[in-house]
Amino acid sequence: MDFSNTQTYLNLARAFAGECQAGMRYQLIAKEATSAGLMALADTLRTIAKNETNHARVFFETLIAHAGSTDNIPVEAGYPFHTGTIAESLLFAAEDEKSEHEHIYPGFARTAREEGFEDIARSFGEVAKVEKNHEVIFRYLHEAVKGGTLYASEHPVIWICGECGYMHTSKEAWKVCPLCGAKQGEVLLHLPYEGI
Repeated sequence: MDFSNTQTYLNLARAFAGECQAGMRYQLIAKEATSAGLMALADTLRTIAKNETNHARVFFETLIAHAGSTDNIPVEAGYPFHTGTIAESLLFAAEDEKSEHEHIYPGFARTAREEGFEDIARSFGEVAKVEKNHEVIFRYLHEAVKGGTLYASEHPVIWICGECGYMHTSKEAWKVCPLCGAKQGEVLLHLPYEGI
């Protein structure tokens, strides 16, 4: 079977394009967070963007390994183009990740399996698991930014300055680090473990 005549070939190209775009969208949200002084949030978003870029790399390398280099693959698919406040953008990101892990990648995996590409099906499945974790993180961050609780907790937690490592246990992070003077946006974020 000529791999370039399979649906899996097209799905890998779509997945590559989608992951590249997701990585850029998250970089744009990170830029907004940086402008708002939320450096730790921006760093978290850049890490997720890097994850998406590596998913794109996996799909690109898989496509090349099975089909070789090609000048053009016509890809027709819908990709999200939405923006808003930081909180709104985080919610959009959560919904995008949910669509990927609930519908897109399971469908791509099913097709790959039906076409006899178990290794590719496994890759789509593993990426779907990561996207599910991303959804949880984005929903948590959305609620925290929207509710003003990014640096507050119902219970005492250890807050750590991302600049100097100063630590303090309380229900709320400091506004200015008492050791180095870094602003609150440098305090490392507490991400959810529940649901991941």
